[in-house]
Amino acid sequence: MKLCFPLFAFAMSIAAAVPPTEKKPVTDEYHGVKVVDEYRWLEDSGSPAVKAWTRAQNDYLRAWLDSRADRAEIEAKLKALYAKDTPSHTGIKERGGRLFALKFQPPKQQRLLVTLASADDLASEKVVLDPNEIEPKGQVAMDWYVPSPDGKLIAVCLSENGSEDGTLHFYRTDTGEHLPDKVARVQYPTGGGSAAWMPDSSGVFYTRYPRAGERPDADLNFFQQIYFHQLGSPVSSDEYSAGKDFPRIAEIELHTSDDGRWLLASVANGDGGEFSHHIRETIAGAAWRQITKHEDGIKEIAFSHDGASLYLRSVKDAPRGKVLRFATERTLADAEVVVPESNAVIEGVTLTSEFLFVTDMIGGPSRLRQFDLKGKLVGEVPLPVATGIAGVIAVKDRVLFRQSSFVEPAAWMLYDPVAKSVKKTALYNTSPVDFSDIEAVREFATSKDGTKVPVNILRRKGTKLDGSNPTLLYAYGGYGHCMRPTFNFEQRLWFDRGGIYVVANIRGGGEYGEEWHLAGNLTKKQNVFDDFAACAEHLIKRGYTRSDKLAVEGGSNGGLLMGAFLTQHPQLARAVVAHVGLYDMLRVELDPNGAFNVTEFGTVKDPAQFRALHAYSPFHNVKDGTAYPAVFFLAGETDGRVNPAHSRRMTARLQAATSSQNPILARFSSASGHGMGTALSEKIAQKADVFAFLFDQLGMSSR
Repeated sequence: MKLCFPLFAFAMSIAAAVPPTEKKPVTDEYHGVKVVDEYRWLEDSGSPAVKAWTRAQNDYLRAWLDSRADRAEIEAKLKALYAKDTPSHTGIKERGGRLFALKFQPPKQQRLLVTLASADDLASEKVVLDPNEIEPKGQVAMDWYVPSPDGKLIAVCLSENGSEDGTLHFYRTDTGEHLPDKVARVQYPTGGGSAAWMPDSSGVFYTRYPRAGERPDADLNFFQQIYFHQLGSPVSSDEYSAGKDFPRIAEIELHTSDDGRWLLASVANGDGGEFSHHIRETIAGAAWRQITKHEDGIKEIAFSHDGASLYLRSVKDAPRGKVLRFATERTLADAEVVVPESNAVIEGVTLTSEFLFVTDMIGGPSRLRQFDLKGKLVGEVPLPVATGIAGVIAVKDRVLFRQSSFVEPAAWMLYDPVAKSVKKTALYNTSPVDFSDIEAVREFATSKDGTKVPVNILRRKGTKLDGSNPTLLYAYGGYGHCMRPTFNFEQRLWFDRGGIYVVANIRGGGEYGEEWHLAGNLTKKQNVFDDFAACAEHLIKRGYTRSDKLAVEGGSNGGLLMGAFLTQHPQLARAVVAHVGLYDMLRVELDPNGAFNVTEFGTVKDPAQFRALHAYSPFHNVKDGTAYPAVFFLAGETDGRVNPAHSRRMTARLQAATSSQNPILARFSSASGHGMGTALSEKIAQKADVFAFLFDQLGMSSR
């Protein structure tokens, strides 16, 4: 029997070195309930005291992690895997007879913007923009891009340090020439950003936030509106187009019809899933016309190939979705149902000149159906079992889509609707590691209220269900976001140490439609946490693992999930990893992006919503003297979506409260934000830290 005293003694010495955090109690009152906060002072990110505290926590983390015998080995293995990884292409668009794509090509830190003659002609690939040449350390990233209708120009939104605070730039496709036009404030994490070209490529409609002096400072990351910029003209002369009557928390996406005649603005009311839609012709002086309201339940609108009709994805009286159609110049009252609701969740619609393609999800895996333009079912695109698809676009009369699974790398597939054949294009990934020994099985956990929750389990073939397997459970559960099958070669390090990896499709997501989403938001958010706990209990009951061999992980809204899980079930798992999470649900809405989340989480101003928020808010449900599991918080200092103060305060609260010897660690990165635009080197360093933490806590030695 292996002696463990040296490890215990080391843990004791580390525990004694936890950086102290001063308590400065502040009391708030909500609807007659007094709430005490001892760590409010950690919200002031600019103060010397908070900066010193953050440095101390990072130093404490590094001392703990870097003393793990295999931390350096883990990072070296990850770097080696990425060095062998093949380039991947995402965000593909077709304009002017060629394809545009974002290309991720390790060891480059950021994605490149490239063009290709076709998905089968890699030799034709040309680099239009390489942000790594702008800033070699990878601190400049592309938030999004929009090619002009003729494909000769590209509008690109660039931001720095993972901030997503973006400026619009313009480039010539053939030469990569950077045009002098530059438009600031088009993108921010609160409401995102968007742009759409005029049909003659002479200018763009774009989203913009208020400039300093246009509104009070507290409103500068709200009130997104639409403007027009003529290329070659001063930005100061740009024309206001629309948005003064949009919500304060508007999130605008712009799209044009293929012929360039029509401009569509999709306006989200924050992050809760409510949309209105507005349309106008692109000719000068044309007026906007609102065609849907929030209460109409329209989630998405696509133009027909000729721009004569609109196809609308609706959840009104159809929580799993239906597709409507009406002439572009008409109104929603004239709409007819072309694809009725079915057992599958309709995720998206794609139009070619002859066919309507509907992307479905059934609890996680995808389906792609083919209809004629009047809604008659033609057939189903053949896909492997348990496949996820994304990025569906029309390329002439064919359809290009990205296919993925849990055990095979992603590939772009081309479907010919006439021949009804699916072909793998040259745009595919090969894995730097072999997953032939890994299988994905799908089971169902039973939640507290009897709801069946899908659990996707990745394990080595022949795994014994004897309760001894280190297991990592991951979930998200919010905003109607769907967790579809995806491949991640990094998991090879986990499997090689005997680990099992699990993805749960819990409520709050959209895997079973709008009902599944609404059953896990606002005052029903507790269902999300109950589902996740039920999945953990299922894995234990089925013999996959046991509590001291179970770890859980989540990020952002999934970070909130981690906080709720560890405070509600402190004995159910051995280790918790929480990325860029929300933990104080009573103060979320005070941050700019938090206000956008009110339609998803609720507000303390509403008594019923306050009671629900207070009941599960992780920060307010930490109890002194409780034996908490090992916890690792990760946060980005430039995060505009989730204030890193949540992680600072939750770290301090848990370090003071826990009665166990399990470490409470935090990693605050000045080189990243919410995760988008993070340089590859920083991503690898973060992943190495997470693996080192988990391997140590679950006793997973290298083999």
